[in-house]
Amino acid sequence: MTDIAPTTRTRVLAALREQRIETPSWAYGNSGTRFKVFRQEGVPRDPYEKIADAATVHRFTGVAPTVALHIPWDRVDDYAVLAAYAKEQGVGLGTINANVFQDDDYRLGSVTNPDPAVRRKAIGHLLECVDIMDATGSRDLKLWFSDGTNYPGQDSIRQRQDRLTAALREAYGRLTGDQRLLLEYKLFEPAFYMTDVPDWGTAYAHCVELGERAQVVIDTGHHAPGTNVEFIVAFLLRAGRLGGFDFNSRFYADDDLMVGAANPFELFRVMHEIVGADALRPTYGIAFMLDQCHNIEPKVEAVIRSVLNVQEATAKALLVDVEALAAAQRSGDVLGANAVLMDAYNTDVRPLLRDLRTEMGLDPDPVGAYRRSGYLEKVRAERVGGEQAGWGA
Repeated sequence: MTDIAPTTRTRVLAALREQRIETPSWAYGNSGTRFKVFRQEGVPRDPYEKIADAATVHRFTGVAPTVALHIPWDRVDDYAVLAAYAKEQGVGLGTINANVFQDDDYRLGSVTNPDPAVRRKAIGHLLECVDIMDATGSRDLKLWFSDGTNYPGQDSIRQRQDRLTAALREAYGRLTGDQRLLLEYKLFEPAFYMTDVPDWGTAYAHCVELGERAQVVIDTGHHAPGTNVEFIVAFLLRAGRLGGFDFNSRFYADDDLMVGAANPFELFRVMHEIVGADALRPTYGIAFMLDQCHNIEPKVEAVIRSVLNVQEATAKALLVDVEALAAAQRSGDVLGANAVLMDAYNTDVRPLLRDLRTEMGLDPDPVGAYRRSGYLEKVRAERVGGEQAGWGA
C-alpha cells in the first residue's frame, strides 16, 4: 500500500485522534532487575514529580491524558490534592494498581496465603485501593497477584483458588458506580512451580464468576513463547471480557521492554483484532496502558517512544482493507488474505502520523521536540536531594 485514499485517510486520522494510552507512574522511577537497580539523574522523588513527567509525555504526544498509580508506591496524604495537581498539569489520574507482592508477610502469598491474618491484611489493601479510587475518581482497580508455590505439595492448589475467589468477591463487592475490577495474569515468577493466576483462562473464569464489571487484563509479555496473543484478544472481545492491556515487550521471560521492541508484527496483529471489533474508541471501555520499567534507557523519552509505537501499530491496523480481507477469507484465498494484512503492515505510516500531530497542534517529531525542550536538563537540576522514587519508594 503506497497511496492512502482520501476517505481512508480521513477515517484513520479521526480514529487516531480519539486514541488514548495511559502511562504508568512507575515507568518514570528507578527500576531494574533482581540483580541491580540503576539510578538515573532527574528521576522523580514523589508522585507529584511522576505526574509532571507523565504530563510531559502527553504534551508531546497528545494521546496520553492519564497516569496510572501504584499503591503504596504513590501513596499520599490527600488524593484529592494529587488529582487537582494532575489536572493543573493537563492530565488525569487513571487506574489504581494494588501491590500485595513486596511485604515480607507475602512470602507464601497474599490473598491465597494459608495464614488467615496475612489474607486479611492483603484484602484490606485491596479495599484501601478502592477507597483511593473513590477519592481520585478512577474507574479501574487493577490486580496482579504474585501468589503461587515453588514446590509440589507446598500448599493445596484447590484451596488457594477458593481463597482467591473469596478475596476477589470482597473487593468486587466494594466497587460502586462504574468502577471495575481488572484481573491480570502471569505465567510464572516469582512462583516457579504453580502460579495462582497463570493465564487468561483462569482470569476469565474468575471474572465470569464475579460479574459484568470484572474484566481481564492482557499483559503482552505474560505468555509462554509462541502464544497466539491475538487469539486471546479475539476471544475476550467476543465474550465482552477484555478490560485492558498492559503493553510491553519481552524477548525471554520478563516484560519490561518498550512495547513493539521485540515483536512489532504481534502488536499490529493485536491492534488489528481491536480495530476489527470497533473496540479502539474510548467509549468501548478498554484501558490501553503501558506497563514498563525502563531500567537503562531515559525514562520520559522511553515512554514517548512507546506511545508512538502503539500509535504506529494502530495506524497500520486501521489501514487494513477489510472488504478485500473478507472477500479473500470467504473465497478461501489463503495467500490473498495474508497479503491484505501484510500490505497494511508494510505501509510506512510515519508521514500520516506526522500530519496528524501537525493537525493536533503538536510537533510532528515528539522525540525530537522533547529533546529540544530541555526538560531532562531542567529536572536533572531541580530534582537533587531526597530519595528518588523507584521500586518500593
